[in-house]
Amino acid sequence: MVELTAELLLRAYAAGLFPMAEDRDDPYLHWVDPDARGVIPLADFHVPRRLARTVRRSEFKIRVDTDFDAVIAGCAESTAKRPRTWINHQILRLYGELFARGHVHTVECWREGRLVGGLYGVSLRAAFFGESMFSRERDASKVALAHLVERLRLRGFRLLDTQFVTPHLAMFGAIEVPRERYRALLADAFQVQARF
Repeated sequence: MVELTAELLLRAYAAGLFPMAEDRDDPYLHWVDPDARGVIPLADFHVPRRLARTVRRSEFKIRVDTDFDAVIAGCAESTAKRPRTWINHQILRLYGELFARGHVHTVECWREGRLVGGLYGVSLRAAFFGESMFSRERDASKVALAHLVERLRLRGFRLLDTQFVTPHLAMFGAIEVPRERYRALLADAFQVQARF
């Protein structure tokens, strides 16, 4: 069996693949290459009116890349809505390595010194691959997503990959694109170097 390394993981993202585990206790990862891929077109990102008011009020202190370990731990937490997680030990190790190399980034929502929500993902050239998000307070993950999109737009990113489209992401304008269309979007994003 080939050892899964951070370098191999980056090559997989560049080829349009991403890894998942069956659950937290699964020691293995499998590659996912769905027929239809979720993306949020950056130009068409939609912020619902109530959320826009929350963002304007600056209810959370937004930080970037200050506590990767706490963000991925938050994403891996079991909740009533999500009792199982796909974030296993290998995911923790590999994405920790990619964070140390500057390829994984977090957008974090803090209140009174506590991390209350956020997200993380992989950045390669002008593509950002959203991996997971979590919220311990109402709207925290949504606010993190709004700040992520603003940052990606300002820094010249071309692709925001969400892997799949959920009802949560659909409210922001996430759409499914066929695999071949996704690969064309990915190739376009790899023509440009953007810095997160």
